[in-house]
Amino acid sequence: MKLRNAFVAAAAASTLVLAGCGGGAGGGAEKAPGADGETTATSLMLNWYPYGEHAPFYYGVQEGIFAKHGIDLTINAGQGSTKTAQAAGSNQTDFGWADTAAVMSNIDKGVNVKSVGVFLQTTPSAVQVYADGPIQTTADLAGKTIAVSAGDAPTTTFPIFLERAGVPENEVQQQSLDSAGKIAAMLSGQVDGLIGFAHDQGPNIANKSGREMRYLRYSDEGLNFFSNGLIANTSTIERSPELVQAMVDATQESFEAAIANPEAAVKSMVGKDPQTPPESVLLQQWQETIPLLTTAATQGQAPGVNADEDWTNTITTLSEAGLTEVGAEPTKYWDSSFTAGKE
Repeated sequence: MKLRNAFVAAAAASTLVLAGCGGGAGGGAEKAPGADGETTATSLMLNWYPYGEHAPFYYGVQEGIFAKHGIDLTINAGQGSTKTAQAAGSNQTDFGWADTAAVMSNIDKGVNVKSVGVFLQTTPSAVQVYADGPIQTTADLAGKTIAVSAGDAPTTTFPIFLERAGVPENEVQQQSLDSAGKIAAMLSGQVDGLIGFAHDQGPNIANKSGREMRYLRYSDEGLNFFSNGLIANTSTIERSPELVQAMVDATQESFEAAIANPEAAVKSMVGKDPQTPPESVLLQQWQETIPLLTTAATQGQAPGVNADEDWTNTITTLSEAGLTEVGAEPTKYWDSSFTAGKE
């Protein structure tokens, strides 16, 4: 997919709300969005409050990319990928942006959603420490205290990361805290580091502490699995495939535009939500996101185009960690038809 020229700006980005999403699973659209120049009101629930990773959506609205594809997009903040997956599964939002581990776990429990394309294909999971601190390599984690969040993918796969790095798990003290608590503990010096998404938390901590960060990335130890991507209710996929295709196409084009224009992309987020970090942090977050958009199997492909082998690897890794069903086929979690044949 070639990067397209920017289009006429949309009239205004829709107001963010924390809860209460508009529309229901495609609104029963019978014709392709954009027919006769019309747009379909469509809602997207994020995985969390807006941060740099989400810049393509705001930029796509601002530049008229979603409107060109027939979508009048409302972007809503989320409260975690599990809640986003459940909201999509109960038709409280047309589309969701959620972590694949949470999506797969919810599908295993009967939630009626599927991925229509994972965009963050290299995991952002990492142990995050201060660059000027005592932890310089993974081996230095022995004897240290690391903040974790019980049940999430980075924490649940942490033992696999330690094993691959040759660090005994019993030599690392884990302190379980929620997302805000982990950052507070890091800033106050109560822990030596934390586990989470490096492209999100790391730039925030650096901004608040005035110190540079070091990331001990899971992928550097050969441990990789899918992260955030676009999901839809299975009924939306069956009933309104044209809407899903339009949403996927617009999202891909918006990501390409944001990659080409990072400063303009993050500027489109400014002032959209009181929880949004400063513009400089947003830029760093988005720049940290770009390298996560492909794997060796999808290098040079359009954003959101996935490889079967990466899905199989993700299922194997997450089932080993006890997060998902053992031996499931990718088709249980992923509908590849909306990105098939794209390069």
